[in-house]
Amino acid sequence: MRRQEPSVTAVQQEARRRRWRRLPLTLLVLAVVAAGLLALAIGVPTVWRYSGESVRHYADPETHFRHGSIGSEVSGLPVRLWRVLPDLFPEVFDDRHYEVFGFLYAPGDEASRGDLPIGVGTREMRGVDVAWFNCALCHVGTVRESPDAAPRQIAGMPSNNLDLYGFIGFLLEIADDPRLAPDSVLAAMDEQGQSLGWIERRVWRYAVLPRVREGLLETRATLAPLLAEQPAWGPGRVDTFNPYKLLQFDMNMDELAEAERIGTSEFPAVFLQRPRQGMDLHWDGNNASLQERNLSAAIGAGVTEESVDHRGIERVADWLLDLKPPPSPYRPDPEGVAAGKPLYMRHCADCHGYQEGERYVFEGERLGQVVPNEQLGVDPARLDSYTETLQRYQLTLFEDDERYRFRHFRKTDGYANLPLDGLWLRAPYLHNGAVPTLYDLLLPPVERPQAFVRGLDVLDEEKGGFVAPDCTPGEPLVEGFCFDTSQPGNGRQGHTYGTELTVQERSDLLDYLLTF
Repeated sequence: MRRQEPSVTAVQQEARRRRWRRLPLTLLVLAVVAAGLLALAIGVPTVWRYSGESVRHYADPETHFRHGSIGSEVSGLPVRLWRVLPDLFPEVFDDRHYEVFGFLYAPGDEASRGDLPIGVGTREMRGVDVAWFNCALCHVGTVRESPDAAPRQIAGMPSNNLDLYGFIGFLLEIADDPRLAPDSVLAAMDEQGQSLGWIERRVWRYAVLPRVREGLLETRATLAPLLAEQPAWGPGRVDTFNPYKLLQFDMNMDELAEAERIGTSEFPAVFLQRPRQGMDLHWDGNNASLQERNLSAAIGAGVTEESVDHRGIERVADWLLDLKPPPSPYRPDPEGVAAGKPLYMRHCADCHGYQEGERYVFEGERLGQVVPNEQLGVDPARLDSYTETLQRYQLTLFEDDERYRFRHFRKTDGYANLPLDGLWLRAPYLHNGAVPTLYDLLLPPVERPQAFVRGLDVLDEEKGGFVAPDCTPGEPLVEGFCFDTSQPGNGRQGHTYGTELTVQERSDLLDYLLTF
């Protein structure tokens, strides 16, 4: 017998109708909860990824010097963009990648597979790997003992290859180029196999790349008028403090006097920093603190008070304290060396110290002190570029942290007597690189080359320095840069010590200098 279903009461019927009416709302709530859980699954890792920083640690101090971060990446470019710029602008890079601007690559690294040059550190910032300059950019160079020899990289010497003026000019020029638009850059990344996820692709399209362009345009508006007034720096040189004024302290070009707008000088060598403690540092001797000199140089490389990596900078500084230059490869005439040393001790040692066999002796009554330029008579532009106004600005840096606050910067009236250890690696000579060889430095200024090729790394065995043939400004060169000493800031005058010696005495003195 079939079981009879219980009758449905009016109350039960109303409850059923309410459940059906609530069903869409219930499904909507469940959908929202599911979407929320999905958003958490995606969003929490995304927020985690696009916040905070991380930096690679290199156990070896020299590797850290070459590739580690000092905190400048806040001023830099995303690593992915570094990798595609040569493809986006082939007319600039051809097949040489960043070597076209004189960047160097560590042995075993290859630009074609995305390795970054020496002197470019990286840091992950808000989920994006960003790269910019470190200390090695300006302080690793190359030498060859003959045109057929392979280049030998030497850490601590001036970066004789680097055309920083050309590289910065390139970045400013492309700031509004259509090839830097998101569609173009993302397509180049795809072509290289730089895969981006759905979210990451939108972060790059709507945040990363627009910010890069905005930053380049801002920098161009600030820096381009200054660079347009200056003669091209050429490889191995930089204007240390004028970009510093404009970029770090937001000064305007109108605030810079005409006399201070050109301060281009040689990249210095950074060997054996321990004996230099307490000396007047920088070309004009404006600071006697190694720590402040190092921190100031880092700021010039793009570090800010907020981004500075003190530990990274101090690791480099500690390594440089005892970094020795490799011995001179020159083999001058022993009799000339023996005759030249007394001449050097009489005319030069008080200011510069001296070489004793394979050891450099950091002793001299005026070693590491500033000599007024009224006495030296060299080009004054670098001296004039550092001003009391800039000094006042610098003394405000890190004022909330007594460990790093700048206290020692000062305005001087001349140039510092520097030690000459590793002299064979420091050409061209004088603070502005206006004299190509040691032989030329011992000549009266009017007899020194007026225009010569710089940027070559083949040693000149007879004259000391790098091969530097004469050139005609304005005429194209197969390689190198034609340095014109008639341009503002490039003067070859002054430092006439030794120029009144006889021809034989100058030859003997040169033989001794070739042992440094």
